[in-house]
Amino acid sequence: DFTLGNQGEDVVGGLVETLPLSEKQRLAEGERKGQSLESLFPKVYERLVKVGKDLTYGQNWAPQEIEFTFEGSSAGQIYLLQSRDMAIRESEKVALFDPDGLRPEKFLAHGIGVSGGAMTGRLVFSIEEIDKWRTLEPERHLILARNDTAPDDIREIFAADGLLTARGGLTSHASVVAHQLGKTCVVGCADLVCDEKEKRCMFRNAVLLSGDEISIDGQEGSVYLGYMKIRKT
Repeated sequence: DFTLGNQGEDVVGGLVETLPLSEKQRLAEGERKGQSLESLFPKVYERLVKVGKDLTYGQNWAPQEIEFTFEGSSAGQIYLLQSRDMAIRESEKVALFDPDGLRPEKFLAHGIGVSGGAMTGRLVFSIEEIDKWRTLEPERHLILARNDTAPDDIREIFAADGLLTARGGLTSHASVVAHQLGKTCVVGCADLVCDEKEKRCMFRNAVLLSGDEISIDGQEGSVYLGYMKIRKT
């Protein structure tokens, strides 16, 4: 992902909305709006792709995670800040929502699917709520909601089963941590406003409170109201 006129810390912190690099990526992400680096700055995009191919195919490096910046639209105005071996996300079978239960009135919003598959559970906002529901319903999944996450949220993220954020992209703090911990995660849900103090989530057509049932799809990024039946692939 990339963003215009912002710093890397803003991207990692989920403070800004990011855009995809390629048109293929943009189209694959469904309802995600905006353009791509490829469409806005084709010469910069082509130079980045060329460098990536040279590192992996020409010099036989492992697939890379590249941090870059650019100051204009020409190929000579892109700068690589750092590059490291990419953590490969292996394809695996994931849970899916039963298509018979995907009714339009239950759809709440769409974000970016980061990791995991379909998950249905109770909405939580704090470690105290997580501890309470673990005692009352130990087998039930708990989904933590945030506008965005910070390093201080690691305790709640670790204790919950799923994570839903209003902001952030694939390289945000929430995405990286959720993937590393194996959590089901949806970020960048633009139609979500999370009021952590009042313990409620507001969507265009619904307001959910702590303990309400919510369902998220960590693969394709959809968010649904209430309990959803799940089937294995």
